[in-house]
Amino acid sequence: MSKHCDLLVIGSGPAGQKAAIQAAKGGMQVIVCEQLREIGGACVQYGTIPSKSLRERAMARAAVFASGFVDQQRKPTLANTNVAELIGEMDDILRAHDCYMTEQLQRNGIELLHGRARFSDTHTAMVQNNKGQDTEVAFKHALIATGSTPRQPDNVPIDHEHILDSDSILNMAYLPESLVVLGGGVIACEYASIFALLGVKVTILDRYARPLGFLDEELTDHFLEGFASFNGEFIGERELLSVELNDLGRVVTHLHGEKAIESDKLLCALGRVSTLAGLGCEAIGIDVTERDHVAVNEHGQTSLPHIYAAGDAVGPPALASASMEQGRRAARHMLGLDSGAGVGLVPTGIYAVPELSCVGLTQTQAEAAGHDVLVGTARFSEVARGHIADAREGLLKMVADRSGRLLGIHIVGPQATELVHIGQMALLHEANITLFIDNVFNFPTYAEAYRVAALTISGQVIKAAEKTSGDDSQAVA
Repeated sequence: MSKHCDLLVIGSGPAGQKAAIQAAKGGMQVIVCEQLREIGGACVQYGTIPSKSLRERAMARAAVFASGFVDQQRKPTLANTNVAELIGEMDDILRAHDCYMTEQLQRNGIELLHGRARFSDTHTAMVQNNKGQDTEVAFKHALIATGSTPRQPDNVPIDHEHILDSDSILNMAYLPESLVVLGGGVIACEYASIFALLGVKVTILDRYARPLGFLDEELTDHFLEGFASFNGEFIGERELLSVELNDLGRVVTHLHGEKAIESDKLLCALGRVSTLAGLGCEAIGIDVTERDHVAVNEHGQTSLPHIYAAGDAVGPPALASASMEQGRRAARHMLGLDSGAGVGLVPTGIYAVPELSCVGLTQTQAEAAGHDVLVGTARFSEVARGHIADAREGLLKMVADRSGRLLGIHIVGPQATELVHIGQMALLHEANITLFIDNVFNFPTYAEAYRVAALTISGQVIKAAEKTSGDDSQAVA
């Protein structure tokens, strides 16, 4: 069997889906090839949707028990806490999401082809389904959006029962009493804090001194404080030697020069790797980097200009939001349309407990870039909403230069991933912090923290100006 199309999209995750829809709306005949039975990629099937569902239910469960309305003697124990029940009716959620995305593709006239793709030449791919049947697809353009899978180090024998990765962690039948998490990145910290909130004894082991090293240090401090309040433990600057399962079914983690740590389960969250194997990129002349990412230009074009790549296949930031935009921009470039200014200010959202988000420069980055930095911090204890919601541990940190031009926003606490978009819009328009001072926010809201932080910086600007004026007067005298 053979087919022809203007665009072949390989992968139906965030990047592939948005590219396909954009191209179809521009008049292209589009075929989406997906290896799995379901569409949506790891984001929908294993990652973002399931993990955030677990977090929502964990937060709700913790709030109910903290309210005092539940008899503490009847509080569920770990031994009878079913993970699937905590996540909710995940099959229903995924099925609904799958139906929605399938209908969206159909509504835009996009053909969905299930199977594993491999390039035959620069304008042809062979797609083999699970019955071994081949379909030859001739294309004018192609987009590689094959996503990524969890990295599996040689010294961590992942069996998906006792030693798990981020794709299999939610397949546990019941919550363990103890969990070791390898890694200090986003996925590691999200799952570690969620399970700690649920009462699991969680230990994070990482080679670095602090987790989430790309964040502003003040946000990391708050994460560690919150994690510790749930009896979680972070152990940094440790080198992993090996992991094994002992005769009692316990996971034993060996560290260089350290005593071994035993736990019921272990989560290996040491990054993800692109899934390019078997696609045949290099055989047709597509450049692949040493880290096994597809090399692309600012438009998403590979070394073969009619073949594009987006999402995890091209490497960092490897965020669903960024992948969507990369796919959309690639499709617009194929159509000869303006792609816009670029994906320069993508916010980072970390759905840990507490929630963290940021966009723009950190204080350290701003200082390193040569800016004369001013910082304004508004704690949620300074806004009425924080008191009402009993969420006074959160804060919003604003980074600006001496003129008041906004450089970065960093938030930890409730609704951090929502609040950050206010700062993102301001940064995109190169706004001054006076924008927040002259604005009126709903009362009571967490968003008021923007005004509090901006007023703090404004006060510093005024004091600096007064000092300068005073120095000038003395010089004249």
